[in-house]
Amino acid sequence: MRIHREGRRSITLIGGVIALFNLLIAALVPSLLPLTVPFTLIAWGFFVQFFRNPTRITPKTECGVMSPADGTIVAIERVIESEYFKAERLKVSIYMSALNVHLNRVPIDGTVCYTQYHPGQYLVAFHPKSSELNERHTTVICNTNGQAILIRQIAGLLARRIVCYMQTDQKVKAGDELGFIKFGSRCDVFLPLESVIHVQLEQKVKGGETILAELR
Repeated sequence: MRIHREGRRSITLIGGVIALFNLLIAALVPSLLPLTVPFTLIAWGFFVQFFRNPTRITPKTECGVMSPADGTIVAIERVIESEYFKAERLKVSIYMSALNVHLNRVPIDGTVCYTQYHPGQYLVAFHPKSSELNERHTTVICNTNGQAILIRQIAGLLARRIVCYMQTDQKVKAGDELGFIKFGSRCDVFLPLESVIHVQLEQKVKGGETILAELR
């Protein structure tokens, strides 16, 4: 299992704390080691799997929009996107639990035409207002046909750090690394109204592999 670079420091730090804890238990209450060692190893394993970076094969498609995240579809609706488009768009929301891969991926080939970080609150990620009120990072990618897709990485109740690798005017390919959100979080995708949605509510999706929609 590959570990993403965002997790290497955290995993090493947590592993060190766990090792020191068990050494302390061994010195003070050695009879507890049969309990503490398995428990702490399971806890460490949870953090390791959170930062996993699985290999993904992104389908070659001219008009398809890939899912930027692993998770569950929790909303498909028409909304007014007020930050960049300032107009009505189709929004597809993906909720990422702590058990999902938290590496985010680029949904389409194109050029980054906007990227902006916003500090905010830490409502639970599936809260309807989290897209507007929580800490978030917005990225807009434009394809060669002039169509624009907005991806919004949203922090959740536990997520306290959003990483975005995108820079304005950067050329990107579908499936490239877009960023990383640590712990439970959400990713919203805003599409042109004429887009054809290929997913449904409660569907499980994979970043860089599942086709969310087709652009017209």
